[in-house]
Amino acid sequence: MPKIVSVGTAVPEHILEQQEAQEFAVRLFKDSFQDLERYLPIFANSRIQTRRLSRPREWYEKERGFAERNRAYTETACRLGVEAISRCLDAAGLSPEEVDHLFFVSTSGLATPSIDARMVNQLGFRRHVKRTPIWGLGCVGGASGVARAYEYTRAYPDSRVVLLTVELCSLTFRYNDRSKSNLVATSLFGDGAAAVLLAGDEAELPANSSHIPRVLDTMTTTWPDSLNVMGWDVTDNGLKVIFSKSIPAIVKNEVLPVIQEFSDQTGVPLNQVRRYIAHPGGMKVLKAYEEVLGLPEEALECSYAILNEYGNMSSATVLFVLERELQRRHHPGEYGLLTALGPGFSSELVLIRW
Repeated sequence: MPKIVSVGTAVPEHILEQQEAQEFAVRLFKDSFQDLERYLPIFANSRIQTRRLSRPREWYEKERGFAERNRAYTETACRLGVEAISRCLDAAGLSPEEVDHLFFVSTSGLATPSIDARMVNQLGFRRHVKRTPIWGLGCVGGASGVARAYEYTRAYPDSRVVLLTVELCSLTFRYNDRSKSNLVATSLFGDGAAAVLLAGDEAELPANSSHIPRVLDTMTTTWPDSLNVMGWDVTDNGLKVIFSKSIPAIVKNEVLPVIQEFSDQTGVPLNQVRRYIAHPGGMKVLKAYEEVLGLPEEALECSYAILNEYGNMSSATVLFVLERELQRRHHPGEYGLLTALGPGFSSELVLIRW
């Protein structure tokens, strides 16, 4: 089965403290909500301490046009993409010339030629390297990218594949959007990039890559009549966030049957899964996972840690969690479940084994 060889991550240098974000939100939204005080606990109760921004905080304190914000997206995405891929390949002892396929996942900006094409030029991939840019998956994109890369390496078992996810959520911030969804987004989202190297069974790898997990199976689910749960409303001034308060309830009501179906498909009982690599869409989402799966908080320790340090970086976040999980000790034969939710409304499940 295909292997997850290494992960590399990168974040911009500008740090936003959560208290600082709350003070910014008060200044911005105070004239838009008569009951603003009722919403402010979302900052303190988020379990987020810091986030990273592509630009200094002051840059966001005026309205920026979509063109200006998207130029910032392209510039920062390229810089962080180079850093994340370089760290990923360095950890594996490989060079860009040894990569056969480059997947790119993002939903927070637009670029044509896409960011993966720019990576080919900046990092020196072979000119015949295959490229697959994927747009629109949102928070589920990191897990879906792993699943698609897994399928490719199963079809081409001698291949080495890099998945790059870059999300610069702060650059979608619309200063003049005084909606509740934008207030929630101000408390939650940050910027980051992550790269993962997967390799097929017959791919040549350095000798130090023996104690790494293999991907056993995946499952994609899209629930009907759920398009309005999460996503973008494309406006004249960019991407306006759609963020339903029903997401934790969906986790409680809909996710367990899907995970149980996946367990039946793989033949691995849920009580044998010891590691959960869950996208931390927010504190309430992680608590919903704990409730439906009967997990102690420690089972999602890596997810909580990434949420605390970086907030929700959309598709890249679950790969930050994966990187943190790979730094821990594992027993041979131990199972892990990588899971994320996103627009559609959709779920991606990835079963791995050390």
